[in-house]
Amino acid sequence: MSTLAPARLRPADVVRVGASGLRTRPLRAFLSALGIAIGIAAMIAVVGISSSSRAELDRQLAALGTNLLTVAPGETLFGDTASLPPEAVKMISRIGPVTQVAAVGTISDTNVYRNDKIPSVESGGISVRAAHLDLLKTVSATLADGTWLNAATARYPAIVLGSGTADRLGIGSAGTEIQVYVDGIWFTVVGILDEVLLAPELDSAALIGWPAAQSYLGFDGHPTTVYTRSDDSAVEAVRGVLAETANPQAPNEVKVSRPSDALAARQATNKAFTGLLLGLGAVALLVGGVGVANTMVISVLERRPEIGLRRSLGATRGQIRLQFLAESLLLSLLGGIGGVVLGVTVTTFYAITQGWTAVVPAWASIGGMAATVVIGAMAGLYPAMRAARLAPTEALATP
Repeated sequence: MSTLAPARLRPADVVRVGASGLRTRPLRAFLSALGIAIGIAAMIAVVGISSSSRAELDRQLAALGTNLLTVAPGETLFGDTASLPPEAVKMISRIGPVTQVAAVGTISDTNVYRNDKIPSVESGGISVRAAHLDLLKTVSATLADGTWLNAATARYPAIVLGSGTADRLGIGSAGTEIQVYVDGIWFTVVGILDEVLLAPELDSAALIGWPAAQSYLGFDGHPTTVYTRSDDSAVEAVRGVLAETANPQAPNEVKVSRPSDALAARQATNKAFTGLLLGLGAVALLVGGVGVANTMVISVLERRPEIGLRRSLGATRGQIRLQFLAESLLLSLLGGIGGVVLGVTVTTFYAITQGWTAVVPAWASIGGMAATVVIGAMAGLYPAMRAARLAPTEALATP
């Protein structure tokens, strides 16, 4: 007498049978999927927000340019602070690929006060600097209010405040009636700068014309920072000769840097922080996987009569195993899809509040879904094997 081969389950049947277990216990399925969704959403949101931030930084650098180099005095052989010669700017301007040059010079022992009633010790950390007229264009700075120095105002007590300086002094606008007290002299605030991305040191400075600094404040004429712009293709070549050009007598006492390098370093710090957050997201994902495994184990215990009945009707161990494995995968996939949607939503909302363009890399979404498949398979493997090992008589005997 021949025995009939067990019927094969089509993929659609596997999905239907696996989904039946989820439909009978919707609340438990929802809570288990929620654990997976939180982990996936956390990982995608971290990657998306980090990518959106990098994209915004790249956009800003593209707009401002990465060809800005700064020259500043370093240290002498004896550890003292060196100085740049007064003619450093003119010598740098003679470098062929250099297109723009401007400098600032710090005026030592000089502070800015809102009025003449403030004690001299309360300087607020504001530095007073002489500035060339080309500074605004060279560092890609913009004005929040008022005007920049010109050939006339650079010779008289006129001053432009950095964004941080204006905040500390409580000055929100420029005008002929707005004045600050500098070393016993009243200076008229003619302008206020926006934040300067590539030269943040200007945010906490007060800038006056080079001639006015020499006439009114005894400025010695030595630049403390020289900003240069050059052709994009020649940035590294210019960088290599700036020290010798700025101070031929002591090039080792000159520091040359690129502000965009500092931004790149800040971005590297952000990447490290992103890695930490991704680790936390992975932990949340692991916890979600444990929740799925726990749900499936309990499901096997509760559905022993169902398993026994199916075995008695001809279902093979492999079909029982496939049923519970499919249920675990479906449960994880539901959580994965919800997590991707939630992660993209969080990223988009945060980017909009920051004025950024939302960027969610495709690999993050694909990787998140792949992670749910792996977790679903791992979480469901043991319960599925346990269900398949149950003998029909043992399962049916369970109350």
